[in-house]
Amino acid sequence: MQRLILTILALLAASLTLPACGPVTFTLDTGGANKRLTSSTVIDEPGAGATRVAIIDVTGMIYNASRRHLLGRGENPVSLLHEKLQAVRADHNVKAVILRINSPGGTVTASDAMYRQIMRFKADTAKPVIALMMDVTASGGYYIACAADHSIAYPSTVTGSIGVVMQLISVKPLMTRWGIDAQAITSGPNKAAGSPLATLTDEQRAIFQSLVDDFHSRFTQVVRDARPNIPPDRFATVTDGRIFSGAQALDAGLIDQVGDLYDAFSLAKRKAGVEHADLILYRRPAAYAGSPYATTPNTPPNATTQINLAQFNFANDAVYHIGGAPVGFYYLWSLD
Repeated sequence: MQRLILTILALLAASLTLPACGPVTFTLDTGGANKRLTSSTVIDEPGAGATRVAIIDVTGMIYNASRRHLLGRGENPVSLLHEKLQAVRADHNVKAVILRINSPGGTVTASDAMYRQIMRFKADTAKPVIALMMDVTASGGYYIACAADHSIAYPSTVTGSIGVVMQLISVKPLMTRWGIDAQAITSGPNKAAGSPLATLTDEQRAIFQSLVDDFHSRFTQVVRDARPNIPPDRFATVTDGRIFSGAQALDAGLIDQVGDLYDAFSLAKRKAGVEHADLILYRRPAAYAGSPYATTPNTPPNATTQINLAQFNFANDAVYHIGGAPVGFYYLWSLD
């Protein structure tokens, strides 16, 4: 209740700063409405009848937590994917899925969980899945794309970044400079490994490196299974963490073709053995989908919520430490 009151006060304050040249509309959601996913037809193809192809979006950072926004919590990407796959399972008129990905990746476990969901869905339903790579389908995003039967990227897509990163920060040199000494009482010499208040020992660095190597090995095995035609003499180069454009990824063997949304739609119908189909999106009630380029709205963890001239920044949960994301191991391409 307190959050709702504060939100209303913030919106009222924002409205006072807005120009009086037009109507201002705010929608407040108290959580009582039905949130069940509904399907929206974005291409109504003549002759389709009840036959449909579904777009399922994977957007933004991938991790198993709800995204924050101005009025509360947004979607959990892992949970949302599961919900949409369940909707496709239940709809026998949906004959194929276009998995549209626009993500730089995310945590190792969340990426793997979403990959496994798609693999299990394919095994259970035998419905073809086409990966469509948008602006960025890198690292964990590419990991998820490896679950598809066929991958299409735009020529300008950024993909690849096959690798693992764990970012640690140490403020101990600065603390020492200012005469501050932090001490931790631990049950063992490696219990506080990675603390920003200390520096890594050689043993601790070796421990973290072994985990990074293990997770990278898992990633490369997923790529081997999905892309067996990559020549062995090029495989190490392709999976060393570098990024590729869509055209370069095709040459490297990381995708099957360069194309666009309509190519993915045509291929999905062909693989499903149907000539005509409507194209649908799954969305929450009141979320408008005016074209096949509409996506499920999600607020990334570092985004600011802006109401015209008044900007409000809401901090994420305390669990987020470095770069707005939980400390941990990532399949992630980041320029931060």
